[in-house]
Amino acid sequence: MPRRTAAPRTPLAVLAGKAARVAARLRGGGGSAMPGLLAERIDPRFLATALRDVPHVVVVTGTNGKTTTTRMLAAILRAHGLAVFSNPTGSNFTRGVISSMLGEVGLNGRLSADAAVLELDEAHALHFAKVVAPTHALLLNVARDQLDRFAEIDFTADLLRRLGVQATRGVVVNRDDPFVAKHARQMTAPVTYFGLHDAIADRLPELREADVDATVFEPPPPTGADGLLRPVPGEGEEFVVEFGAGPHVGPVHLRQRGLAAMINATAASTTARVVLGDAFDPATTATSLAQLAPPFGRGEVVDLGDGRTLELVLVKNPAGFTVALGTYGGRPAATMIAINDNTADGRDVSWLYDVSFASLRERGVALTSGIRAYDMALRLEYDGVATEAVIPDLDEALDAFLACRPGEPLRLFCTYTAMMHLRRVLAARYDLSAFGEEGQ
Repeated sequence: MPRRTAAPRTPLAVLAGKAARVAARLRGGGGSAMPGLLAERIDPRFLATALRDVPHVVVVTGTNGKTTTTRMLAAILRAHGLAVFSNPTGSNFTRGVISSMLGEVGLNGRLSADAAVLELDEAHALHFAKVVAPTHALLLNVARDQLDRFAEIDFTADLLRRLGVQATRGVVVNRDDPFVAKHARQMTAPVTYFGLHDAIADRLPELREADVDATVFEPPPPTGADGLLRPVPGEGEEFVVEFGAGPHVGPVHLRQRGLAAMINATAASTTARVVLGDAFDPATTATSLAQLAPPFGRGEVVDLGDGRTLELVLVKNPAGFTVALGTYGGRPAATMIAINDNTADGRDVSWLYDVSFASLRERGVALTSGIRAYDMALRLEYDGVATEAVIPDLDEALDAFLACRPGEPLRLFCTYTAMMHLRRVLAARYDLSAFGEEGQ
């Protein structure tokens, strides 16, 4: 068989992209998606060339949990001995994926890996699938998010459906999300589900859209291959991912707190089992999950060096903010909320009125910040939550927050671009891991 050569445009795209990547790093923009955009413009088939020889191409998409779940799944597969390419510090648009690839490919544009685990924005996942049909798709959930971009929730759900039908070997679906599960029968590849065990079905309202009519939605019956989250009674946040056909994963105690993180681990474990088949080892999976540090801004803890800690929590839609308040709001801490309305955040912040802030009444909020600092303070007032200060400038607000309430731990809820800015400032002051332009 004659040896396949790179497409004529591929070497040029690689060279231009690598040069742009170096230039971006010299300017201090290590996470820039511009190199990928340039490479894709030169060679629209760049992704197809890069992934041509990769046996497993897994796309992770949905409204909430993409970054955490992608990180977990990549870690599990690596623990099983696979060489895995992923985009944990890249944009979740296709140009961000390509930017991450540029550091891994030669002039022929080929990626050398056993698996590619890719976090992709709901719309860009379809753009990706037009070029590369994924072997597997993991469909997490659908919630109201960036409505000025996605218009309405059924449109977002259809984006996930259209991606799922492109998968060639398997689709993993959230059985507890009506907007996702209702499309499962349309998939052409075998479908496997993940979700909550019946023992904790009462926690579902915390995770679903507020207007879901549970009386007209009946989740599919579990099969032996489905992964179900079952907490270990009396053991705090320890849990098991239970498979009907066994063996189970766990007990596991994650370094990242909360129900949402456990569900993400369940989704990642279920997907790894589908991808690996008989090679899947539950003990290896449990160990890799337990050792994984929280990703950028998802319950990440900064040691301030004075006996205090600062907990960073990304919030970007009603469901995510509600779960975050339930997970982190129960432990006493001084609170700051930073709300921006830049393009990456979504211009419409009316979603804040779909979140209950009643849990913050007792201690109040130390300050609000960001472009919509005053809007956030007004929203808190409607829920009877006192705000001590409103400081729109993020740098000034952070300085004031770090100086407030000596001796108390600090907790910072931020939208995406506010998180990016504040974490960059914190990284310059404290010992934080390197980060780039993280996925949303």
